[in-house]
Amino acid sequence: MNGLIDSLGPHAGFILASYGSAALILTGLTLAALRDHAAQKRALDALERRGAGRQPGGKAR
Repeated sequence: MNGLIDSLGPHAGFILASYGSAALILTGLTLAALRDHAAQKRALDALERRGAGRQPGGKAR
């Protein structure tokens, strides 16, 4: 690890912190998207159980 820090030069701390921050942000966005997908799927399932699904010919109930 010390060789990596030396090869990045005097700004190694900033570079590594930037990569770490980017990884955390991307992880958070991915988790938020997965949670939203699950919520939307539950909402769609509830609508379909109430009979609001698609009908043949493109007409909705």
